[in-house]
Amino acid sequence: MAIRVKARGGESVEGMLRRFKKLCEKEGLTKDIKRKAFYEKPSERRNRAARKSSRPVTPRPPRPTR
Repeated sequence: MAIRVKARGGESVEGMLRRFKKLCEKEGLTKDIKRKAFYEKPSERRNRAARKSSRPVTPRPPRPTR
């Protein structure tokens, strides 16, 4: 899927580039590129997936005292 940015009326090149960068971040391309910049061992990939899928630990409320 290609990200396309068309120039709006009177928009500068810097503005178009800014919109393009925001669209890339929104699609997750920048994170994906940074993640794939270096080799990741399969065990590290599995560990990362397990951490991502695990439920975040929320603190339990304190027990009432008698």
